[in-house]
Amino acid sequence: MSMNGEREAGYPAVWRPKDAQEAVRLKKQFGREADYVAGGTLLRTQWEAGLKQMPAHLIDLSGIVTLSGFVLSEDCMSIGSFTMLAAIRRSAELTAGFPLIALAARGIAAPSIRNAATIGGNVISVVGDALPALLAYEAELDWEEGGTKRSETLAGWLARADTGTYDSALLLRIRLPLRQEGKAAPSEPPVSRSFAFYDKIGRREAFTPSVVTSALIGGIGADGRLRNLRLAAGGGRTVPKRLTLAETELEGAAADDRAVARLYNLVMEEYRPEPDSFASAEYRRRTAANVLSAQLWQAVRGFEG
Repeated sequence: MSMNGEREAGYPAVWRPKDAQEAVRLKKQFGREADYVAGGTLLRTQWEAGLKQMPAHLIDLSGIVTLSGFVLSEDCMSIGSFTMLAAIRRSAELTAGFPLIALAARGIAAPSIRNAATIGGNVISVVGDALPALLAYEAELDWEEGGTKRSETLAGWLARADTGTYDSALLLRIRLPLRQEGKAAPSEPPVSRSFAFYDKIGRREAFTPSVVTSALIGGIGADGRLRNLRLAAGGGRTVPKRLTLAETELEGAAADDRAVARLYNLVMEEYRPEPDSFASAEYRRRTAANVLSAQLWQAVRGFEG
């Protein structure tokens, strides 16, 4: 490959912007003939599978140091989009405050891939295994548009990205709002027990595409009722989504076996996964319903114990 935008036959021209604004200006200049590249693992997978053609231009983000690392503020933790999955897996602060994200990072690909792949690439893929955990934590995204900034919820962006809408913006960071899971609104009984679960179900134990990835976060009040439930599911080619029907229907329900059975039926009703050559949509739907209801069963049993 060539350097600084000069192109050799058969290879993309590589551009190395000094900051995010310059990167977006290059993307706008070249349009669909250019791709951002950080770890490069997603692009290589797409090229090798024939899902995407090698572009005429690559915009290398590795020199933009502000895109990496963690920042903890009063109201959120921010993760730079160029932060490696291996760093997310090792972060003590992230594990303490948002354990499901660190857990998801542990199950993505092999260690050598995690040392190159970034959390931004996992998000931009729209089917990354970290997305259900990020959705359950109500993550927000900050974008550079070339002189202006844009912020939006991850859930809102995924719904828009699923339509195939073209966007030249560059993902800067992922923000995770800090929540006090044990603190309820004044009109509600206090949450006496919080729970959080993440699962990745694949065709074998490790290094495999997921059949289902799921996350469940919530609490059980002192009155024995479910509070602040947040559920998300994805896997395979399915763009992950919050299961808002299940969240609404189970809010305030008694934390018992009937709620577990109700959750199974609600997931079967609401979740609409994409089939592929490895697993049918029905198999994925039943797997998601089984996994999420098993997670809730564990939370209920823990409360009763």
